Amino acid sequence: MKQNKAGCDLKSCFLCQLCQPEWNPAIAAYRKTLSYKKGEVIFKEGDLVKGIFFVYNGIVKVHKQWGTEKELIIRFARQGDVFGHRGFGKETYYPISATALEPLTVCYIDIPFFLTTLKMNYDFIFKLMSFYAAELQESERNMRNLAHMPVKGRIVNALLRLQEKFGVTSEGFIGITLSRQDLASYAGTTYETVFRIINEFVEDNLIKLSGKDIGIVNMPKLEQLIEEQP
Repeated sequence: MKQNKAGCDLKSCFLCQLCQPEWNPAIAAYRKTLSYKKGEVIFKEGDLVKGIFFVYNGIVKVHKQWGTEKELIIRFARQGDVFGHRGFGKETYYPISATALEPLTVCYIDIPFFLTTLKMNYDFIFKLMSFYAAELQESERNMRNLAHMPVKGRIVNALLRLQEKFGVTSEGFIGITLSRQDLASYAGTTYETVFRIINEFVEDNLIKLSGKDIGIVNMPKLEQLIEEQP
């Protein structure tokens, strides 16, 4: 990690968009712009919470230990998104980890300034509460899927969620490149299972591959697979 003196544009992230314009000089004075390499850990479970992060560019995976040697990817954060907020509250230690999936630049603000920002910007508070509620609902759906949805349905669901969040490239592939291991961690299964089922989907002409990139070819049939799961 290194500090970037260039800074962000005060327009792109969750914080800057929702705070009143008069608050921008304070943000500019108190923020830090940090850069991370691909694969670099930003914080890990158990670290003391010192601040909140907003993505300027790049993608972050937010993940949690799942058993002794596995991880579960909870969500991805991209340009404009907030992360690190799960450590904010009564417990002052992160319950999750965050890792850069590609070269990453973030705006970072420490907890004292974050608290002051909340007191001075009511639109930001409202949007943050809405974000928390939506994320809680998504987490509850994911836990339900892990408990009740068969693995093939979970992999389909993961692909559909990724396309919804990251869109589609001009070549027709989902707009995020994930390793098969990360896809397995997002779907709550193993690398071997993802490898086998992805190949089945290719053979059935439901998806297409180009290296690690995945493109959805037959959306209705994939959605039908979820509906058919017992």
